[in-house]
Amino acid sequence: MSGPASSQAMSSSPAPSPWITRFAPLLPAGSQLLDLACGQGRHARYLQAQGLQVTGVDRDEAALRALQFDTAGEWLLADIENGAWPLEGRAFDAVVVTNYLWRPLWPRILASVAPGGLLLYETFAQGNEAYGKPSRPDFLLAPGELLQVCADWSIVAYEHGLLEQPARVVQRIAAIRPDGAAAPAAPAE
Repeated sequence: MSGPASSQAMSSSPAPSPWITRFAPLLPAGSQLLDLACGQGRHARYLQAQGLQVTGVDRDEAALRALQFDTAGEWLLADIENGAWPLEGRAFDAVVVTNYLWRPLWPRILASVAPGGLLLYETFAQGNEAYGKPSRPDFLLAPGELLQVCADWSIVAYEHGLLEQPARVVQRIAAIRPDGAAAPAAPAE
């Protein structure tokens, strides 16, 4: 889903996604993690509390200020859809992306995962339009799209379907980048 998340106090922040908490134990303490489009930091806070070194990127300045106030980590203010990529040349042990889709960033997201690193991705999929927003095809994954994006990676888990409370259609993947595998080339800016 495109756009910044609204800033809220930690006590009112939503709980982390069960998808993210399910696979977080694959990352040893001290791992370097990127939370892309981190919003109010529900995953950044959770993963930092698990002993991970978190870098978060978002375009919502208020949300990042709140994270800086109460959470250790590196917080980068950037409009990754319209501005320069703030992580050029950097790779992480894991990259987390939830409720965000901007297909032109696929090469950059994949290149941000170090060889042997983990990608945890979860966002809305086709069929979600029956339950609310997002409903535009630009912001909904096609069936199997994450499998295609990670075609050469080791798939740990993949799901596509309806979730409840609130009702929504999502697609999610946990995938490991092969050791020594080159990521797709990022487009020149």
